[in-house]
Amino acid sequence: MIGVLAGVSGVVIGYVALKQARLAVQDCQQMLARQSTVSTMGGDLKAIRDVAVYRYDALEEMTGRLSFSIAMINGLGDGIVLTSINGRSETRTYVRPVVGGKGQTPLAPEEEEAVRAARLGLGPEIEPQMARR
Repeated sequence: MIGVLAGVSGVVIGYVALKQARLAVQDCQQMLARQSTVSTMGGDLKAIRDVAVYRYDALEEMTGRLSFSIAMINGLGDGIVLTSINGRSETRTYVRPVVGGKGQTPLAPEEEEAVRAARLGLGPEIEPQMARR
């Protein structure tokens, strides 16, 4: 019985890992295709060219997707993510550097989605259901 349970859980874990790996490969292929298109057109890879805004409800008491993360990325995957968390009595704003498509400090899931959408050219504004296909 324990062997069957371990086998089934192994298959499920393997399936989830395979699905995540396929999504990562698909993202990389799309990013490479976009980068090769820009480089053949003679674009400046250091200029900000990819922008995406991801709006969301960060706090339960505030609805209307007033909080947001904006990713501004160049052709090399470098740039910034600007995040604003809006509450009833205060607003907090954060900026984090992005190098090679990854945050130098750990990014929040919403920030990661903004960076991913910018790198894939899904911007300027993405819907939460569009963020992960």
